[in-house]
Amino acid sequence: MFRLQGSKVLAVDMTGDAVKAKNGSMVAYDGQMAFKKMSGGGEGLRGMVTRRLTGEQMTVMEVRGQGTCWFADRASEINLVRLNGDKLYVESSNLLATDGGLRTGTSFTGLRGASQGNGLFTTTVEGHGQAAITSDGPAVVLRVSPQYPLTVDPGAYVAHQGDVRQSFQSGVTFRTFLGEGGGEAFQIRFEGDGLVYVQPSERNTIAGDV
Repeated sequence: MFRLQGSKVLAVDMTGDAVKAKNGSMVAYDGQMAFKKMSGGGEGLRGMVTRRLTGEQMTVMEVRGQGTCWFADRASEINLVRLNGDKLYVESSNLLATDGGLRTGTSFTGLRGASQGNGLFTTTVEGHGQAAITSDGPAVVLRVSPQYPLTVDPGAYVAHQGDVRQSFQSGVTFRTFLGEGGGEAFQIRFEGDGLVYVQPSERNTIAGDV
């Protein structure tokens, strides 16, 4: 159903089924298609919130019909992820599209810092099917194993899946070593057995530290 045309365009072939995609991401289609903007409620599609502290929010559209739709998002690289009953955790800004049958929601992943008490929320995708996630530059998929935990800069984090525990280490960030950054800096630490997707570019974040 999902296939890439180049590295920056997602083609979705449909035969009466549906796909959910980031609002405004469709660049072309052929055949007969019907479009529906998703609203709040249910699984919280409008609530695909990664960071409540930034007020970031994502609206989603459902496309159903016969033919092919093409999706893209600001010339970002697109990565296909297949889910076999497992769960994908992904930044809302990096989620481009999912099979219509996949369930989406939000998950509380922890406190950003005890001094501020801000919560961090991540979009979840689960079920059987495919999801398309974007990255600023080609994403790198890194393995987390019990012997080798992984530490990631929050600005480079895109998504993760598998039996992975996520925690936050405050007081230091990669920029600290260069004398940059400010405020309450932190890193994301992953332990367990799974995969973490990182991008070779850091998104703009609050005070450079979120």
